Amino acid sequence: MRHTLAVLVLNKPGVLARISGLLSRRVFNIESIAAGYTEEPDITRITIVVNGDDRELDQVVKQLSKLVDVIKIQELQTNESIERELALIKVKADPARRSDIVDIVEIFRAGIVDINRETMVIELTGDEEKINALCAVLEDHGIVEMVRTGKIALRRGPGAAKHHPGPVNNVL
Repeated sequence: MRHTLAVLVLNKPGVLARISGLLSRRVFNIESIAAGYTEEPDITRITIVVNGDDRELDQVVKQLSKLVDVIKIQELQTNESIERELALIKVKADPARRSDIVDIVEIFRAGIVDINRETMVIELTGDEEKINALCAVLEDHGIVEMVRTGKIALRRGPGAAKHHPGPVNNVL
């Protein structure tokens, strides 16, 4: 089972490395990990997607809670959160097929961010299924290379993770 964790940490050098190192040493399967600034300059938000059952999730949370720089851990349920990824996809785009690719890009509400004589780079933001669907359609045109960010997510509603009721270092 897939679990998405929002982890608030102090914005210090090496925190992300300690978290990913701890998880890999414990043989937890990290599907994606994304870190970024928050509205507070001294806090970083790390979104981690791990695969495992509830017992394994509990172990992940316990291990992360032991790290000094971890402020709060919150599991984000898919139906209660907004989840997005970003993908950049470079496809073969000879002049005869460009209009087909442009049509596909418009259908997916993506954008073309670079073009040259042989290729186009498409940018798409969306959930995993949307990005997978675009990739499946573009395979017929020839994907030259692709990069995807890890998932980022926010809980729906007015509250913020840092203000959400519950103890520090606990899954909410």
